[in-house]
Amino acid sequence: MNPLVGIAILVFIGIFLILGLNVYNALVRLRNQLERAWANIDVILKQRSDEIPNLVQVIEQYAGYEAGLLQKLADARSNYGRAQNVDEKIRSSNEMALALSGVFAIGEAYPELKANENFNTLQQRISQLETTLADRREVYNETVANFNTRLDQFPDVIAARILNYQRQTMFQVSEAEKQMPNLKMNLPKFGN
Repeated sequence: MNPLVGIAILVFIGIFLILGLNVYNALVRLRNQLERAWANIDVILKQRSDEIPNLVQVIEQYAGYEAGLLQKLADARSNYGRAQNVDEKIRSSNEMALALSGVFAIGEAYPELKANENFNTLQQRISQLETTLADRREVYNETVANFNTRLDQFPDVIAARILNYQRQTMFQVSEAEKQMPNLKMNLPKFGN
């Protein structure tokens, strides 16, 4: 065998290994960024979930609270606690956000509740968490887009299949959340 052919084969194998390692490392880095971005969202979702019993307790102190909305909120919180994967947590988070918008609409409809210091404090806390969640959702979705793009590109697609990496779902706002809450509710008045 010609020594030049042997050297060419070794160079080719070396380039192939370097390319393969670069692709592998890039995919692992993106997977880890994706996991970190989700963990950051999960922390905020947990904090929001932890505030819900306090909010429910404040609202229940008023006679005539809307039991149906509070039940939806409690159910959404329970669903979040039972969620086993990212898609289930996203779904339950969207349910929780929708239920929270209804609860805060109650606050707008009832001056007595809106004037309650604990209700206002909790509403501000949850609003801050929602703002932080929106920021982290943006980072997460950007990471998902980068990850999914790499999974579709050649030669990354080959390594992704070998590693059994799957496309990830973006954290999107549900259609119900896009609707403005109805502030003209036929709810009983507090204190009567």
